[in-house]
Amino acid sequence: MGRRKVELKRIEDKSSRQVTFSKRRSGLFKKAHQLAVLCDLELVLIVFSGNGRPYEFSSGNSSRKILERYRAHLESEKIVGGDDHTAEEHHPYPCDRDGQFLRVLEGEEIEDMSLTDLVQLEQLLYAKLGHIRNTKTRRMIETMSVLQEKVFSFPPF
Repeated sequence: MGRRKVELKRIEDKSSRQVTFSKRRSGLFKKAHQLAVLCDLELVLIVFSGNGRPYEFSSGNSSRKILERYRAHLESEKIVGGDDHTAEEHHPYPCDRDGQFLRVLEGEEIEDMSLTDLVQLEQLLYAKLGHIRNTKTRRMIETMSVLQEKVFSFPPF
């Protein structure tokens, strides 16, 4: 007998919600542990419950050391990049540092990419396109507001 598909919506019953949170939290921490062991990596996982209580999982070093390493990495990326964006925004695709990302966008090296890389590139492009559209819309609204202020600031004829 297989499992039935769970509809993803908020669990209304408070006690059922708490039980589900506890079980899923422990499952998530178990998967994090497996990932850390199998891939020999350090990770920190922080989950906040519905009432704001933090739960933390850390592999290897203490959470503080891993988070300090992460902050130092972000700071070094800010210095190299020169602005306040995160490291992912500086190098949205792993091959961006040596200019390969631009060559891929120009179609030069797309044939050498694996299917996984192509899917990641597609997802990245969709995300960046959404960001560009949001920025464009915001700027258009700002421009319209400025123009409306100018129009309404003229004295009547």
